[in-house]
Amino acid sequence: MPALRGVTFELPPGDVLLVVGPSGSGKSTLALAIAGLIPRDVPATLTGRLTVDGQDPSTAADVGLVFQDPSSQLVMERVEDDVAFGLENRAWDPAAMHERVPTALAQVGLDGFERRRARRLSGGQRQRLALAGVLAPAPGLLVLDEPTANLDPSGATAFMAELVRRRQARDTTMVLIEHRVELAWPLADQVLAIDATGAVIDIGPPAGVLARSRATMATAGIWLPDDGLRTKRAGRRGGQAPGRTAPSAHATPGPAVVTATDLRFGYDRADPVVRDVTLAIGAGERVALVGPNGSGKSTLARLLVGLLRPAAGAVRLLGDDPARLSPAALARRAGFVFQEPERQFLATTVLDEVRLGLPSAHHGAAEALMERLRLPLATFGPRSPYRLSGGEQRRLSLACGLVRDPALLVLDEPTFGQDRLGYEGLLEILNERLAAGAAMLAATHDQHFVRDACSRVIELDEGWIAPSADGAVPSADGAVPSADGAVP
Repeated sequence: MPALRGVTFELPPGDVLLVVGPSGSGKSTLALAIAGLIPRDVPATLTGRLTVDGQDPSTAADVGLVFQDPSSQLVMERVEDDVAFGLENRAWDPAAMHERVPTALAQVGLDGFERRRARRLSGGQRQRLALAGVLAPAPGLLVLDEPTANLDPSGATAFMAELVRRRQARDTTMVLIEHRVELAWPLADQVLAIDATGAVIDIGPPAGVLARSRATMATAGIWLPDDGLRTKRAGRRGGQAPGRTAPSAHATPGPAVVTATDLRFGYDRADPVVRDVTLAIGAGERVALVGPNGSGKSTLARLLVGLLRPAAGAVRLLGDDPARLSPAALARRAGFVFQEPERQFLATTVLDEVRLGLPSAHHGAAEALMERLRLPLATFGPRSPYRLSGGEQRRLSLACGLVRDPALLVLDEPTFGQDRLGYEGLLEILNERLAAGAAMLAATHDQHFVRDACSRVIELDEGWIAPSADGAVPSADGAVPSADGAVP
């Protein structure tokens, strides 16, 4: 079955094409083809005709691509060397490279990071680094696959403002794949909407596509630009948008499932990443862990499930040190979802991944969970976890974390790459698990998820828990740049 079918468009110089579609619809495949990696580097059969500036994409030199997984395109040990790598391959003069590298890093909020090791960056910082490497040579065509997925809200807004500036200058043509539609739709000159089979739903100016195809896109699970606004309006009226059940901010939590006391940890002893953190999460609690990229969220999440040992302080998971539990005992108590799904895959098929370590009596429940997460056994069971789309990999990682019905769910960016149907399905499952007494800590930049799924917020800033008036869930998004650069 083809990943894409009958896709036809023409993008004039300086225009922005926004590509939207459900998870697994072929958006990333289209990005790879435009960048010339299909079929040159990625085995595939390409029919039809695709040109960039009148050339075969594989020979076009003026194209920059940001992959959905930023770690897959980082190649050098140090941050500055990684940005310089692309410039060197384009035969830039060393003096010009020396001037351009810090400028590109500053554009994505990594000024001062030149000498840092790329592997020590957070997921969001790695995404910023990948963006800097692509922006540095100022390519004429930018192909961006979920470029803001791991960025904090201020970083996403700043990056989209940079794209707004480029659009205004009309010196860069852009193909943008983005689930943060409130940021992306105002930027687009054209929208290409594709369905789950890779077929075109509609293409044209944004207003026309919405007018003609809103219902079809909504049925397909595509996020629409006013979905977030409708959620906020519904919340102000005391209700919720269809398919979303808000948690009670005033529900009394049960006994503590996990506690941390004076927790401290650093990858380098002289530079702690988590600093003197004390917290408790009770049964039924829904806690959002927020903060800027690099603030220590993923590190704290790993400490709470025993994947890291603290340098000082203590963690207790249902009364025990999670770092001292056997893997089997830990898996029964805590489900952990990595920020990068591929890091937790161990099996060669999706079905074996979900069933890994489960007694046969639980296989039926595992397959039912796969169905609910839109990974039906007949279609996905025999597939390799590494051949799934980014959104499908995230749903598989969630299935692996949820399948044992653990007392604690620690989820690192659980909504990454999710279309609307995947998002709403996840909310439904989490509501059931939490109503039954599980506790959740979700490290997230998704403010919609914070409002829809969480009842308390913990904010980290440089490893410290930031002072907060009451830990309340925010009621509105931050400011978002419009197509003309204004902030509404």
